[in-house]
Amino acid sequence: MFYDAARKRIYISGGEGFLSVVEQLDADHYRLAASLPTAAGARTSLFVPDLGRLYLAVPHRGAQGAEVRVYEVQP
Repeated sequence: MFYDAARKRIYISGGEGFLSVVEQLDADHYRLAASLPTAAGARTSLFVPDLGRLYLAVPHRGAQGAEVRVYEVQP
């Protein structure tokens, strides 16, 4: 889980097959902004604020080959 201070968002890669983007509305309120499909088991990630990118490691499982996916955050 990573906090993007510039955009007031939280990025969560929990391994369930989705990358969740949560927006901070204020100090006590948040909302789910997006739920992007990824791959089952993809939970290891790294957010690089200076590049505005989130890197997600997708493990090899069955026919799914291992890969690193790159997501560019939107303003």
